[in-house]
Amino acid sequence: MEIITGAMTALITPFKNGKVDLEKYESLIKRQIAQGMDAVVPVGTTGESATLSHSEHKACIEVAVAACKNTNVKVIAGAGSNATHEAVEIAKHAQAVGADGLLSVTPYYNKPTQEGLYQHYKAIATSVEIPFMLYNVPGRTGVDLTADTTIRLFDEIPNIYATKEATGSLDRTIELLSQRNDLVVVSGDDAIDFPMLVNGCKGIISVTANLLPNLKAQLVHAVEEGNLEKARKINEDLYALNCVLFCESNPIPIKAAMYLTGLLDTLEYRLPLTAPSADTMKKLENILKQYEVIK
Repeated sequence: MEIITGAMTALITPFKNGKVDLEKYESLIKRQIAQGMDAVVPVGTTGESATLSHSEHKACIEVAVAACKNTNVKVIAGAGSNATHEAVEIAKHAQAVGADGLLSVTPYYNKPTQEGLYQHYKAIATSVEIPFMLYNVPGRTGVDLTADTTIRLFDEIPNIYATKEATGSLDRTIELLSQRNDLVVVSGDDAIDFPMLVNGCKGIISVTANLLPNLKAQLVHAVEEGNLEKARKINEDLYALNCVLFCESNPIPIKAAMYLTGLLDTLEYRLPLTAPSADTMKKLENILKQYEVIK
């Protein structure tokens, strides 16, 4: 089983006239490839997966796989749902069309027990053979995948190799790695990517990388090369932007930032997400003056 690590982007999903804009999606992925990212993550939570139809979800995975074919960039397909059977269906499709791995967020709203989470992930991961990454973001889902349950899954399910930790907690990362140093922990919080990496994380799945993939790739690769001063400076230079990009629910600000910089032709979301406030747009306009966005 190939272990997928490094600089990874939680892709946004572009819309045009209410429909997924697959042509734009392909161009955004090719931009990620050109600017040095190691993997892309289509239709995760940043990709508004909760409001996509199953056919749209599957189409996005297919476009990502096609765009990354014959490159070194991997595709870790989003395969999360609060209905286990739906996640299994998406996971099987992703494997069938050539995705390199899967990322599956904890079920939202249901608030399952730890045993429920274990059974949920066991069912999805054992339905496929490709590498499988857990995704813990309790601030969005309302449930925390504990370290004990994560380790149980890692120990017992062969293709579960990693967890994306978006708890905002360095303590959780250390708790996990102190018990299983061969578990791949991936940072899911842009603002703390550098401290997460130097504490043992093997990569990032970044929202900010939709806008500045070159810098996020450089940050991760600098740590891998032992150039911690360079990585720390990039992380600090991006701090102000990271803060603004999460001043409203993700992906509202990142899509607005991409629209303001010309990366998106239209600024559209799926309800219940709506366009950012005028105040947020002003903040974005001001902060973007500090960065060079390479198209």
